[in-house]
Amino acid sequence: MSTHRPPLPSRADVRTAIDALTAETGRTPSVLALATRLGLANTTFRRNYPDICAELSQPRAATAGPAGAETFTALKTDNARLRRDKRDLAQQLELAIAAIQRLSTDNHHLRTALHEARAVTPITRRPC
Repeated sequence: MSTHRPPLPSRADVRTAIDALTAETGRTPSVLALATRLGLANTTFRRNYPDICAELSQPRAATAGPAGAETFTALKTDNARLRRDKRDLAQQLELAIAAIQRLSTDNHHLRTALHEARAVTPITRRPC
């Protein structure tokens, strides 16, 4: 019994698949996505193309220079603003909760007073 295995794709076919997946998703594909696209098992792909796997697994270089510093500063500014907004909203929420509790108590007292007022029997004058 012999098992016939299909031939492995050429490196050019692998590069073409990488380019196609990158064009479709807008980012470098994962090794698993690439292996699936080529119809290979993940381990088979990794065993036969270790250099391409290493290339795909490398993290992207962070943006360096002034643009990276500007982005970092903008993120810090946005983060500080969001923290301030969160703190302000938490304070407003506490005030709203207190107001709702107060209104609930007032409502209870008013309903109790209304109920008691309706229970009073009116005294009518008799005609003389």
